[in-house]
Amino acid sequence: MAYYIINGGNRLEGSVTVSGAKNAALAIIPAAILAGESCRLENLPRIEDVNMLEHILLKIGASVESTADGGMRIDPRGISNYHVTFDMVSKMRASYYLLGALLGRYGHAEIALPGGCAIGQRPIDQHIKGLRALGAEVSIEHGIVKAKARELVGADIYLDMASVGATINIMLAAVAARGQTIISNAAKEPHVVDTANFLNMMGAQVKGAGTDIIRVNGGMRLHGCTYAIIPDQIEAGTYMIAAAATRGDVVLNNIIPTHLEAISAKLMESGVTVFEGDDGREFYMRVSCDNRPRAVNIKTLPYPGFPTDLQQPMMAMLAKADGNSYIVENIFESRFNHVSELQRMGANINVNGRTATVEGTKSLAGAPLYASDLRAGAALIVAALSADGRSEVHNVEYIDRGYEYLEEKLRALGADITRVEE
Repeated sequence: MAYYIINGGNRLEGSVTVSGAKNAALAIIPAAILAGESCRLENLPRIEDVNMLEHILLKIGASVESTADGGMRIDPRGISNYHVTFDMVSKMRASYYLLGALLGRYGHAEIALPGGCAIGQRPIDQHIKGLRALGAEVSIEHGIVKAKARELVGADIYLDMASVGATINIMLAAVAARGQTIISNAAKEPHVVDTANFLNMMGAQVKGAGTDIIRVNGGMRLHGCTYAIIPDQIEAGTYMIAAAATRGDVVLNNIIPTHLEAISAKLMESGVTVFEGDDGREFYMRVSCDNRPRAVNIKTLPYPGFPTDLQQPMMAMLAKADGNSYIVENIFESRFNHVSELQRMGANINVNGRTATVEGTKSLAGAPLYASDLRAGAALIVAALSADGRSEVHNVEYIDRGYEYLEEKLRALGADITRVEE
């Protein structure tokens, strides 16, 4: 097991390049199965979740090759096993995208119920509802989701909630269905749009991604392609928050400003300076803060609202803000697991149900800290960077799931952070 040693108090300064989006990569890699030909993915984050998904593809017979520039070439033509077992999926949630991809390509899939971070209930009932509407027989036996269909047929599907996972899984199966599928109350997140764009690059006809109604004209012949994954909205937001928390001055390269509007707005409300620029090649963003941030109130919402994945890092920043902040977690009911760790550092936080009251304090003290999930780990990193003294952040295997070269990037910005391998 590894852990981080962080000596806090250093102002983050310099520039950082944001990696490819984790959530987009974990949908697009399974989607490559649908092509029946080789696909090349670029701007792919080399994180543990991607490594695990690569391992799963190899186990079911696909050919997977890493390219010299950090990308991945996927050839699904050797797939002969449609059964993804518990040991393959126990540590990641997005393995369920293999359900829609394998069902769409081969008419059969057996996927063990996925694992991932313990942040609350994340049922797959909307996934199953959508696949059944397309004509699949779906059952859950001994913790394994089994789906099969002689033929998938387009259908009108209304999601009871705007589920990102269900929206993407239904899209994956629908591109192989005969006729048109309409997904109403669809999720609008950037990785939903990126997955749709990738499918279209392979020859699919997916329209309306990014709105609440997505139309898929199925049955098109799909082919291989080369595709670059979008920058990671959550990684970018984490560095923006870390810059503000340390009263730093950081330039973020490889970003899409519209994906960051919710976090930019809250940081500016907190007194942080956020500047968007375009150097003629790509967009960049500069985040700087000279004074103690002001308290702000946050409600997590589906995109384009404030993302739940940045609620925890934002709380770490607000723990040192001037005034009282109120955070309402509307997406997951168990996403305050990091609060006890922040309290150990001297944060004054009270949780009542889905609402946390954060009474800002002038300083936090370094402490031994234990991450309970991916974004909780990011929150502890932010807190440790802005704290006085030495912190140890344990359970970094959670952090490895979603942040590429984290310590190297932070060290380049002036952070005193060391990874210790036990």
